[in-house]
Amino acid sequence: MPDFSLAAFEHRAAILLLALGLDWIFGEPDWLWRRLPHPVVMFGKLISRTDQRYNKRQYRGRNRRWLGMFTLGLLLVFSAGLGAGIGLLGAVAELLCLSILLAGRSLDQHILAVARALDDKLDAARRAIGMIVGRRTTAMSEADISRAAIETGAENLSDGVIAPALWFLIGGLPGLFIYKMTNTADSMIGYRNPKYLAFGWAAARFDDLLNYLPARITSLLIAIASMGKAGGLLLALAAIYRDAGTHPSPNAGWPEAAMAGGLNRWLGGPRHYGNRVKQAAKLNAAGDAATTADIYRALGVMRRATIIFAAGLLLFSGHVFAEGLIAAMALIGG
Repeated sequence: MPDFSLAAFEHRAAILLLALGLDWIFGEPDWLWRRLPHPVVMFGKLISRTDQRYNKRQYRGRNRRWLGMFTLGLLLVFSAGLGAGIGLLGAVAELLCLSILLAGRSLDQHILAVARALDDKLDAARRAIGMIVGRRTTAMSEADISRAAIETGAENLSDGVIAPALWFLIGGLPGLFIYKMTNTADSMIGYRNPKYLAFGWAAARFDDLLNYLPARITSLLIAIASMGKAGGLLLALAAIYRDAGTHPSPNAGWPEAAMAGGLNRWLGGPRHYGNRVKQAAKLNAAGDAATTADIYRALGVMRRATIIFAAGLLLFSGHVFAEGLIAAMALIGG
């Protein structure tokens, strides 16, 4: 049973602050994950197996939806149990798991790679953006690539950093693992196609629910982090109020609208997926088109937003660090 006492929240906030630091320093080292399976990869394999086991063609409509709900329930029970078991190993185990499942450094490096590629050659930038989006990239212009990179950065700041951090704060490792399992399931089976429309319904809706609060917190962090530009905060807040609800996603529009306003650039609009065009409203439509320079500006906003979040954690749990430092010094001093 998760501990919701103030002391437990302070303890988790201190661990989270350390994990943010570890993630930023080490990121996701390739040498490690070439030798060991990444936890999200293992989650994905488990989801794939349950999909093959329960998502059968002979089941239709409501029955298929119930099977999808049952499957998600199994996955979440497993996730919570695994998190609780690892949590019994102590704070170091929690710290390592959390730092692995935060994606701040990885996101930053992928977005930075797109910007640097755009500084060089358009074809290289198309390949780089293709690593992080599912859109058709072959005919993308500089503005298209810049817009896609900025949107991806804003959305994944929520999905990859703030959301897992928040659910760890609330529920410890069980909360973190439940979030990551749900988010992975949504990315694998949460599609609106004949195979997954019913079966993946529960995963998609639960992912929307778990990201509801993080997306809105992220939008406010982005708005505050935009204060470095004259009028950035007010422009970001205005874009959130005006445009967040026009996005096809109930959550992604919040951080994306905040970033659009903070940079005073328009984001959103039509997106090309294979031979399909997915229509969407523009966010901050009065802004200019995005450029390569705006990707670097967006990275600065993302970094400042993360620092603001970390500063809040430090204010909340600073005395825990002080007590730990005193204990460590006493241990070293014998």
